[in-house]
Amino acid sequence: MDPARFSEAESRLRELPEIELLGVLRRSSNYTFLARLGPTPELLAVYKPAAGESPLWDFPTGTLYRREMASYLLARELGWPRIPPTVIRESAPHGVGALQLFIETEVDRHYLNSPDVPEATWQEVALFDVLANNADRKAGHCLADAEGRVWVIDHGLTFHVEDKLRTVIWDFAGRTAPRRLRQDVARTLAALDPGCPLGDALRELLAAREVRALRRRLEAAAQPGWRYPEPGSAWSVPWPPV
Repeated sequence: MDPARFSEAESRLRELPEIELLGVLRRSSNYTFLARLGPTPELLAVYKPAAGESPLWDFPTGTLYRREMASYLLARELGWPRIPPTVIRESAPHGVGALQLFIETEVDRHYLNSPDVPEATWQEVALFDVLANNADRKAGHCLADAEGRVWVIDHGLTFHVEDKLRTVIWDFAGRTAPRRLRQDVARTLAALDPGCPLGDALRELLAAREVRALRRRLEAAAQPGWRYPEPGSAWSVPWPPV
């Protein structure tokens, strides 16, 4: 999906007046709904209302949907990884929440059983998770569509000020990040400045100290000698891993 198609999808998610809930996605830890939008039967979305978020000791209640949105905006600016178009809807069946385009993917295919996916794709996902400080990158959050493109989902546990990185993708630990990715990080760092669309949007979605922590992570990863981090303990891998 190219940028123009992303913008079109965002507009439809934001503007179509009808949201019909089709059911609850049972494997989610928070209330997550599959929804159909407007008169177009094939336009499906995943709806995550703030009111359906389970309380957590380390993330403020009612903020996870904003972190989903912030993750999408960061990925759009970087140019990777692929996160389905996401918007915040104020008018929705259970109140304000994140609405994300539903992507049809291959059943039971994920990070741990996709050897044909290029290494460069996983390098992008791994670096994004460092930048977003993703506390919950399970294999099942990395999905492949019919054309073999990888889409990553479930970014509610991101942007904490403390180091929270938990992921199944440790393949690149200790390796230097590719130059092209560091260049994208440097460009995105400049976009965090006040007055820039990304920076202004993230300041609306996240706490000020969370944006400052994101800037520090971007500054570090933009340096020529930056390396992917090593796992610190067994806690560094989420459970269950899928």
